Amino acid sequence: MTTTLDRRGFLKLNSAATIAAGVAIASAGSSQRLHADHLGAQNHTLNYGPPPGVAKLDSNENPFGPSPAALSAIQEAAKNGAYYVDASVIRLKAMIAERHGLTPAHVSLSSGSSGVLSYLAVAKTREGHILGPDLFWDTTAKAGVRQGGEIRRLPKSADMAIDLAAMAKAITADTALVHITNPNNPTGMLLDAEALRAFCIRSAKKAMVLVDEAYNEITDKPDFNTMIPLIKAGHNVVVARTFSKLYGLAGMRVGYMLSSPETAQLITRYGIGDYALNQAGLAAAIASYNDIGFLAKAKSRIIETREAIVAALRKEGLSPLPSVTNFVFTDLGAVHADSFRAAMAAENILIRGVYRDYHHHSRVSTGLPEDVNRYINRLPKVLDRLRRQAA
Repeated sequence: MTTTLDRRGFLKLNSAATIAAGVAIASAGSSQRLHADHLGAQNHTLNYGPPPGVAKLDSNENPFGPSPAALSAIQEAAKNGAYYVDASVIRLKAMIAERHGLTPAHVSLSSGSSGVLSYLAVAKTREGHILGPDLFWDTTAKAGVRQGGEIRRLPKSADMAIDLAAMAKAITADTALVHITNPNNPTGMLLDAEALRAFCIRSAKKAMVLVDEAYNEITDKPDFNTMIPLIKAGHNVVVARTFSKLYGLAGMRVGYMLSSPETAQLITRYGIGDYALNQAGLAAAIASYNDIGFLAKAKSRIIETREAIVAALRKEGLSPLPSVTNFVFTDLGAVHADSFRAAMAAENILIRGVYRDYHHHSRVSTGLPEDVNRYINRLPKVLDRLRRQAA
């Protein structure tokens, strides 16, 4: 396939994306300064999303959402923004529970999945340590560390895959929570579902197993890859999901956790629960949850942009990891990831820099076709310059 995307077919959802509520740029350094400088130049003009002319490919968002149904629901809910949430919480919990054969008591909602994940981390680090891979999305796990807890990580693996056998051996009597992100972030890699299922069943007898499935819906077989059925079967397993990714609602902040009712009660001790949610976000989530047509279109467009990025990286002699998500993680060789990020920022392209001590690996998210095309078109020039500097 070519590494340039056709804009046709994207226009309908792109118009919805321009209305979507954005999130603040999370990356540090040059990307953050670029965003701040632009806002200053515009006399603090409010931007719901990236500044004009900036390709925002750093936060794993889905710019093709919210769906038209969600936008309509947001507008209607905003009329009643003076009131705290109530019936909408009950409705969304019932919808999620029904899909998975659980009860609303198994469902915990929060402002994005970050809320429930952070509450669980704080709760479990009071009992012992969190065990995780060397590289995973550890932001919420660190909430437990800030409260005096500990994260113990597996040693690095050559292929960056999560080593389930090594993780099983690393579980001790002091392990309170085993944290797995599947597909993993920032690698984008997916564990074998049967192997993970067997691991969860065995390991849950020793410690609670958390599987963060933020990107599950983007995989080829979401229902096969999920560990949610283990909850219904009574295993000590917890699964987190979010409306921030495929649903295109990152700025609307709705996520959830599925667990035993007892675990759901546990995490409410460390957060403020439904009180932290908002009418517009809940309305959008309810309207989107069963919008199969929109989700299928968004998924196909994410995959198309992802494969274009992969093809462009390979054309430059790089070897991106096999991603099943809306981002790609690649080894830059001699080029430093933060130098690459800064050089791309100078081209008005925002990507991620160094993760932990992986100094030569870069993560780029999918995005609008014109933004991905800008990344693809600037990639050869930027890499060539940085490679010559590193030589």
